[in-house]
Order: sequence, then structure tokens, then C-alpha cells
Amino acid sequence: MTTAATTGAVGTAHTRVEGRDKVTGAARYAGEIPFAGLAHGWLVLSTIARGRILSVDTGPVLGMPGVLTVLHHGNAPRLDIDYVGMLGVPPDPTAAVFQNDRVPHAGWPVALVVAETSEQAREAAEALVVTYEQEPHDIGLFAGRPDAHPVDGHMPAVTQKGDLEAELAACAHVVDVEYTTPEEHHAMMEPHAATALWDGGRLEVVDSNQGTTWVADEIVRMFSLDASAVRVRSEHVGGGFGSKGARAHQVCAVMAATALQRPVRVVLTRRQMFSLTGYRSPTVQRVRLGADAGGRLRALEHRSLSQTSTVWEFVEPSAGVARVMYDADAHHTSNEAVRLDVPSPTWMRGPGEAPGSFALEAALDELAERCGVDPVELRLRNDPEHGPVSGLPFAGRNLAACFREGARRFGWAGRDPRPGTRREGRWLLGTGTAAASFPAGALPATAAVTAEADGTYTVRIAAADIGTGARTALTLVAADALHVTPDRVRVHIGDSDFGPAGIAGGSMGTRSWAWAITAAAGELREKLVPGGAVPPEGVTVRSDTTAALGALAQKERHSFGAQFAEVAVDVTTGEVRVRRMLGIFAAGRIVNPLTARGQLVGGMTWGISMALHEEAVRDRASGGLYGADLAGYHVATHADVPAVEADWVDDPDPDDPVGIKGIGEVGIVGAAAAVANAVWHATGVRHRSLPIRPDRVLRAGGPRV
Repeated sequence: MTTAATTGAVGTAHTRVEGRDKVTGAARYAGEIPFAGLAHGWLVLSTIARGRILSVDTGPVLGMPGVLTVLHHGNAPRLDIDYVGMLGVPPDPTAAVFQNDRVPHAGWPVALVVAETSEQAREAAEALVVTYEQEPHDIGLFAGRPDAHPVDGHMPAVTQKGDLEAELAACAHVVDVEYTTPEEHHAMMEPHAATALWDGGRLEVVDSNQGTTWVADEIVRMFSLDASAVRVRSEHVGGGFGSKGARAHQVCAVMAATALQRPVRVVLTRRQMFSLTGYRSPTVQRVRLGADAGGRLRALEHRSLSQTSTVWEFVEPSAGVARVMYDADAHHTSNEAVRLDVPSPTWMRGPGEAPGSFALEAALDELAERCGVDPVELRLRNDPEHGPVSGLPFAGRNLAACFREGARRFGWAGRDPRPGTRREGRWLLGTGTAAASFPAGALPATAAVTAEADGTYTVRIAAADIGTGARTALTLVAADALHVTPDRVRVHIGDSDFGPAGIAGGSMGTRSWAWAITAAAGELREKLVPGGAVPPEGVTVRSDTTAALGALAQKERHSFGAQFAEVAVDVTTGEVRVRRMLGIFAAGRIVNPLTARGQLVGGMTWGISMALHEEAVRDRASGGLYGADLAGYHVATHADVPAVEADWVDDPDPDDPVGIKGIGEVGIVGAAAAVANAVWHATGVRHRSLPIRPDRVLRAGGPRV
């Protein structure tokens, strides 16, 4: 064996181990894998926003060519949704379709048509006549709704300390502003797809998801099956961003496969995804900041209102970011929601932190203007030594290092703080900054590492590579833990039969799985006799990190970052162009710089998209979305992203066996605020509602010349 010192795979750039398969088409995604006797399901969605189903006229459709069955609330199996799932929360009833005649929102699944071909299923689904009793609906989200209420979600709804009003009254400078963000959608490249089949009394689901263990657990519980009777596979995933968990199409595929006793595949269209797979709720956020004459915060209030559906209560915890970023003598935060006749929102990249950082970091910029303090300096003056709410120590908080390095590389020192002073022809130029943070958590995981007789090693873990490069990162981690080169390691992922493992979500995936692999590899090395022969069947060790994670000391664990942006605003059209962005991050030990930089740049690009483009708009009359596709829902493209650079400072986590924190989501946090703050610097006009569209720039009075 080579030694760890001569291997050193972690921290060096490696191309994706599955890269060739992906660019040649050899890597098959969930909707591409062939099965003998495959039937196809097509969902029928409601055309009303609230009411009940009076009838489903299946007769004519069942007589159409190739149609095998039509499932609906009158004939579908009953599901169990009275449980707490793997993630510690009740299941989203949106996945438990066809259980009653109620319609809670536009685009609710009312039937599944199954046919021999996808084309036949679609034609029959479009011909199916469903009669409704329509009821008045409500989709209006606005500040001051009397039915808004605190919702805990995955953090407490409300935190508070100190006398807020008294501190605000005593402050030299006060900012009291409202910010809004729109409904946003995941819009990953690969649509949701699932195939279900029974084989010898065992259910197999081939799916595109962010955690096979998660999906298998949900299916087991909903259908009241034995855990050993369900296997979920998901080898290649073309993006998820929080939406690819347990969803209606998986449940429909299982129902149909059970009814027909043959494989059934259900693939969602792009338009169906806008109704069925979750989204980021719009938010209305009020931020009140009070500071002394030197800019030190004495009062901080961050209140966020989001929407949820009538069938599942999910909150976008936008006020949570303030609980990490800044302290004050009086510190109040609240996450509230209102139940509306809309689809259920869900986790979406940077849930809470992405929209919350826009409001908080834009308000900090406004406070810096009031105080006459440089925006970077204001943030450094308010960099806390311990958790503002928890009081716990930080397991590393190198935010100041990020700002200092970012300011140096961005050329911040030469910035004229006065807005509207730089101009190139018809373009006004401005620069802005914002801070970023995202939790660095870990979930329990199991992993199996086998020493093969041929001198190679096989790793099996139910991880999910949703496009992040996790498969490659885990190969590097395993190579270093085994003291071998990466070419001697094969990593198999995406199979629930490999044992329990956490999801690809919350920026916890690589950290959680690497911990389990490192533990198994270390024990395996102890079992192997130096120079001894490995038996033909190999030697396998399995790890479980549950106890190790439970023994961790209580600390505030986060990745941090500093975002910088330069924009140009057209004084004639109101068009905003991002000219360059720089993000410097403190995000633990970087396993693979090549794919890590891609993740961070991807997040920053999404921040540009959030700031300037993304906005899903609902029709108040129908409750549905305008332009529910990638023609009507605009995202940033190459032309919108000329120069985005991401880098990091040294920041290993001493409590993690590899030093990992997590990078999947911190890149989007603060990015939209940096762009918005740069637009103010260019024009002198504050934009407190996203996206900053040209018409909004002009309606605000246009750039000040």
C-alpha cells in the first residue's frame, strides 16, 4: 500500500469519475432505463383551485387504444400518512394522492391514466373528463394577514431576547424596511421520473431522487410494507435542489405497478413539475435594525411571512439567518406562514437563508448608508464571537477572513461610497457586498468498504450524486482513508439496499457519507494483515456513524462567505447587467477543488438569477401559474453571467474526520443581496422586491443621472 502522505487525493482537483459515461450517454437516468413489458402512466391534474371531484368519467378513456387502467380516488388503494418520517417530520400529504375527493389547489393530481405507450397514456389523459364542484379560493400573500401564524418547521418559529422597542428608541440610527421575494422553482435539468415493478414479492423503484433511503422509507410507511420488501435505486440524477424526495409520481407508479403486476413508469412534464414537486414560497420580510453612532447593532428584528398549502404546513424560515449572522442587545426573529389554496412549498437550495439573506444583508447595507460606515466595515464591527441566539461557540467562523480577502481581490478599497457617480456611456456602474452563511450539519450514515482479492477496494453507500460531484469526492476520501490511489477505489451509490444513509440535502451529503466511509476504511485497514493475502471473497467492514454524531459537542456549525458584485444599469432601458462577481468562502476542507468551485459558482449564478430574473406569478382568477415552463419562468443563462469567481480560505472543521463542512448551498446565500446592493450603488435607488426587472427600475423613477 502507498501511504497517506504519498496519496493525498483529498484537496487536489479530479475530474468526475463518471464524467465519460455522462458525456457519451452511457450514464442512464431514471426515465431512460429499459424494462421488459413497461407500461406508462400519465397524470391528470385538476383545473380548479379549490373544491371537490364530482365524477371521473373513465368509461370512454378505458376504451381508447392501449389504455390499461385509470386510477383515481374511487379505486386507488388507501395509504397510511399518520407517521413521522426519516427526517423527523410528518410526510407531505401531497404525495398521498387519490385518497379523497378534495381538490386543495390548481394542478392537484386527480387521476393517473396507464397505457402501453407514453403517447397513448397522454392522449387518454387529455381526453379524461373530470367534473368538479368549484369553491372560492384564496392565494393572496401580503403583510398584515390576520391568519398568519408562527410555524416551527426545522427550527423554532420565534426567538427573542431584550427589549426591542426600548433599544430601538435609544439608537442613533434605525432602519425599518420591508422586503419581498417571489415564488421560485427548482427547474433542474432532469424531470422527475420513477419506475415501479414487483419482482418475486419485492417492490423495486428506479427513481430520480436525493436519497434512496428516504424514498424507500416513505414508500414502506405509506403502503404498510415490510422494510425488506422495498428497494429504491437512483444512480444518476440530473439535479434536485431540494425537490426530489417522496413525491406523487413515485406513489402513482407503485399503485399502478401493484394493480397491473407489471412495470409502470411515470415521468412528469415540466409544467406538471411546477404544480407537483414543490417550490420556494414567496416571502414578505420586515427588518428593523438599530445601531449606535459607531454602527454597532443594539436592536435587530427580522420577521418573515411565507405561504403554505392547506394540506401540509411548510415554512420558509427566512428569519433564521439573522440568528447566526449578527447579534444585538435586543434580538427578535419570527417565521410565520399563512395557509392558502396553493401547492405545497418545500425545501429549495438555501431554504430560508437565500431569501432571508437578501432582506437582512440589504438592510445592513441601508444601515451602513445611514451610519456613514463602509458596508464591509459595518459587518466586521458586528461579527459575533458566539451564536447570537444559542450562545454556543462557533466551530470556526472565518467570515472576517472572507471579507478581508474578498475586498482585497475585488478592489473594494478604491470604491467611491457615493451612489450614481460611476458612468460608462449609458451605463451607471456600482458595486455591492453581502455576507453568507449556511449550517454545516451531518446525518447518520452506514457504509461498507470491501478489500478485494485483486488489490482494489469497493465502497457501497446509499449516497446520492445529484450533479454535485459527490461520487468523485467520496472516491478521493476513500482513497486517502485506505492509503491508496483513487484508481484503486470503486464507489457504488444510489441503492437503498446498501443500508441507511442521509440525503443529499442541507449541504450535509458529502460530510455525512465521508464520515461513514472514513470510519469503515479505518477499521478495514486495521483488519488487514500487512503483506497478507486477501481471501477471494474479500474482507468487508461496515460502519455506522450514529453514535459518533451523537457524541459531538454542541456548537454553532456553519459555512460562511463574503459576496461581491459589480453591476451596470442602462439609464435608458433600466436593464441591469452583472459584470463580475467574487465569492470568498470559509466552508471547511475542500475535497475536490474542481467540482467544489463548480458548486459555488453555480450557487452564485443562481443568486444572479434570483436577483434579476426568477419570478413565478399566479393568476388570481384560476390559482394557477402564468408561463409554467422554462419559456415563461426565466433563469440566468450564459449571457447573464460573464465573470463569476469563487475561492476559499483555509477552514477545516476540527471535529470532522475529513475536515468537511459543506458547500452545496452557501454559494447562493447573500448573492442576490450583493447584486441588489450594487444596483443601489449604481443608481441611488433601493430595490426591496425581487427580481429587479427593467420595468421596476424604470417605475422606481429610473436611474438617477
